[in-house]
Amino acid sequence: MQVVSDENQAVDPTAWFLRWLVTALAVTMSLYHMYVAGFGPPEAVIFRGIHLMFALGLVFLLYPLSRPGLVWRVTDLLFLGLGLAGVLHILLDYQTFVNRIIYIDDLTRLDMFFSIVMIVVVLEGTRRVIGWALPLTALAFVIYSAAFTGVKFPVLMEQLYLSTEGIFGSTLGVSASYVMLFVIFGAFMEKSGTGQLFMDFALSITGGSAGGPGKVAVVSSSLFGTVSGSAVANVMVDGPITIPLMKRSGFRPPFAAAVESVASTGGQLMPPVMGAAAFVMAEFLAVPYLQVALWALIPSVLYYASVFFAVHFESRRFNLQGVPKDQLPQLGQVMRERGHLFTPILIILVGLFMGYSAPLCALIAALACLPVAMMRSLTRQGISWQTAMRALEEGARAALSVAMACACAGIVIGCVTITGLGIVFTQVVIDLAQNTLFMALLLTAIAGIVLGMGMPTTPAYIVMVALLVPAIIKLGVVTPAAHMFAFYFAILSAITPPVALAVFAAAGLAKANMWESGFAAMRAAAPAYIVPFMFVYEPSLLLILQDGTRWYEAVWSFASAFIGVVVLAASLFGWLITLATPLHRVLLFIAAISLIKPGLMSDAIGFSLIAIVVMLQMRGRKSLP
Repeated sequence: MQVVSDENQAVDPTAWFLRWLVTALAVTMSLYHMYVAGFGPPEAVIFRGIHLMFALGLVFLLYPLSRPGLVWRVTDLLFLGLGLAGVLHILLDYQTFVNRIIYIDDLTRLDMFFSIVMIVVVLEGTRRVIGWALPLTALAFVIYSAAFTGVKFPVLMEQLYLSTEGIFGSTLGVSASYVMLFVIFGAFMEKSGTGQLFMDFALSITGGSAGGPGKVAVVSSSLFGTVSGSAVANVMVDGPITIPLMKRSGFRPPFAAAVESVASTGGQLMPPVMGAAAFVMAEFLAVPYLQVALWALIPSVLYYASVFFAVHFESRRFNLQGVPKDQLPQLGQVMRERGHLFTPILIILVGLFMGYSAPLCALIAALACLPVAMMRSLTRQGISWQTAMRALEEGARAALSVAMACACAGIVIGCVTITGLGIVFTQVVIDLAQNTLFMALLLTAIAGIVLGMGMPTTPAYIVMVALLVPAIIKLGVVTPAAHMFAFYFAILSAITPPVALAVFAAAGLAKANMWESGFAAMRAAAPAYIVPFMFVYEPSLLLILQDGTRWYEAVWSFASAFIGVVVLAASLFGWLITLATPLHRVLLFIAAISLIKPGLMSDAIGFSLIAIVVMLQMRGRKSLP
């Protein structure tokens, strides 16, 4: 039977009911997590279980099996029912879960059944949201643990299902406590019109300079990235505006796609709101999120400096002009009309510095978004109670990939913990690197990029922490630097061919060849691939002062590193003051490497070579007619 709408169009009642159910479930999920952020969570496993139940409900409703027909829809509902039953098996008999002695008390048949069920359901739910890579990785760890180690199968199931070291572990807790609130905050920011503020702000300060549209992409993507925390989402929001603008200004389509993808990817590094993996890092290291944001501050500046000057030198070399001044918004006018929309971000910053928890700061900032937007007539247009409902729904939907990835990554961590595989892998990495730190870092960087090709940043980072980070810590790297190194390369995978998701998205918008765009992205971000090595060897770049390091030494390290990434971009793009000859580019490359390597002697060599190139280029300019 079909129902006829007012427009005399047939409406499938089943489809209408499913849309209504998804909206109701997503809004309820967001409201529940906002309530918990304001009034405090229940016990950890209960909170994580409820979070997973919401996520499973939405995943199996929003991502059905692709084959049509009643049988396949029943299969979706079967997965959903089993997943909910597996969580409820713990929640409804929570006292038994709490009081049982893990690895001592035997599992009941129902415990064993639901442990297997939950592993299958989590793997299938993760596959539907983010693809095969992470579920296959987790499955490989389960098979290895069950078949090739001395761990008994019931003990493994207990570890993965009936403990806080598996599916219901700390990674799922991070998704429930931190990521969910910041994703909701991002949804409210988007609905309040903040994206237009970011674009107008970037246009007003950089749009008129050489290659202005490219620089607008860098600035606006860095601002939007602090809200979205997702490279692909950033590209899809920013790219439709910046990429056509770059192409009209003369940028080659592959380079336009490269600039947007690289700038969007860096959003996960940009405080105050970084990618989801940053919250996982705070949990792993047992530090406040503000501390992680402070560690990321200088590396994010170096990242965006390298991209900004890559655009600048490319523009100067090919004489690409900026946007005509009569087409640019005025900074003063932008701030008068839309500047108040920065208020929610300021709320987060002030709240974190005052010592309030990150979820509470995100909650207050999210609640402030729409009231702040309604303060001015220009920004209140189109805002209603439906805007809030859409933000709540989109926030829940956007959190699904992280929720399922964290649950699935919990399976990997549980297997690594119960088998001691992390210790074995650490020794393997050290042996392969022959106790050489640089080789160990290189192996870790390659592994991070490979892992990130198949899975999002968060699970890639989690797997690296379980298997690779202990090795470089054992070789003398300070713990925060080791974690930031893994985090950085898990992010860079989004712009590294052959599987570069951010480049895929940007190349589609630019109608450019994916491979050309990918290699252009690597070239534009080349200095960024070196930045992690810099802060490993010079922890002061993470604002970590050790062994009597003075504050001015940290400032000097930052200044030399900044100049180093700029000069490296100049070398790669063939322009400093004027067009660089092959000799100039070689000298600039050596200078950049010298400045990137910490030490007064290497800095002296680097600055001397830069001075030589500057003098040669100045002399060349004077000799021009």
